Amino acid sequence: MMFSLAELDAALVRVHAAFAGTPQYAWPLLAARTGAAVWVKHENHTPTGSFKVRGGLVHMEQLAAGGGEHVGVVSATRGNHGQSLAYAGARFGIPVTIVVPVGNSTEKNAAMRALGARLIEHGDDFDAARIEAMRLAEAEGLVFAPSFHRDLVLGVATWALELFRAVPALDAVYVPIGLGSGVCGAIMARDLLGVATEIIGVQSAGAPTYARSLAAGRPVSLETATTRADGIAVRIPDPAAFEMIRAGVSRIVTVTDDEIAAAIRAYWQDTHNLAEGAGAAPLAALMQEAGVMAGKRVGLPLCGGNIDLALFRDWVCGTT
Repeated sequence: MMFSLAELDAALVRVHAAFAGTPQYAWPLLAARTGAAVWVKHENHTPTGSFKVRGGLVHMEQLAAGGGEHVGVVSATRGNHGQSLAYAGARFGIPVTIVVPVGNSTEKNAAMRALGARLIEHGDDFDAARIEAMRLAEAEGLVFAPSFHRDLVLGVATWALELFRAVPALDAVYVPIGLGSGVCGAIMARDLLGVATEIIGVQSAGAPTYARSLAAGRPVSLETATTRADGIAVRIPDPAAFEMIRAGVSRIVTVTDDEIAAAIRAYWQDTHNLAEGAGAAPLAALMQEAGVMAGKRVGLPLCGGNIDLALFRDWVCGTT
């Protein structure tokens, strides 16, 4: 086990020192749409609009406690991980450098800069940006903050801890998979609490690196990650995350960008909450599996709401 229930409870206290957790609501229109009793965990209501801030707070507090406040941190992101580090870095006095791919979300870039991060654009995708961040760490003497790390999983797992304690006897929770901290946090929280909830992973059909890895029985990298859902546009799996996912999920559902766009529209119509692509992917998977999940109690983390207006207009509304 990466950590104990006592450590997870302590992490929850640390997260709640920054914000008071997020709500979970049962939305009747989503129930009517899917045939399931749907509980949405509103991680789009965190201070950065994403669940990632939980991991950033725990990771950066640990670094500060070890004297790392005088050492800068560098990482790569498509946006939400970078915002979490920038938010926590400002809270604990740690300078943060973030590398993003060229053409990254304009609004996520602006949010990271507003939170105090030094932003560098490099490469065609997340994995190219990650390689550059690792190079900068060595060249500038910075601490590299990976997107998958024990402290990040520990912090992120607090969303699932809140959900499982607030809503007992969930039959299943659908969790989007980027590099893996969110789904591994859900697996850890479930196992530590001893509940029987099925964890179902969700990936883009254009970036199914963990789905292919499960099928092959080993980590499988992709040549490209082709999806507009940037939070799950990952082509190189993390080996440690793969082992946890292989042991802890019942299956991985892949969803198309059209299905994700339909789920974003459904969230807006049924709950008046705006989801980004990765945030809507769990609902897209439930809508795809509605026949199988009818009558069951299902949890969905709306893990982020940070979608650019231009993308929302083009992808979801079909207008300019």
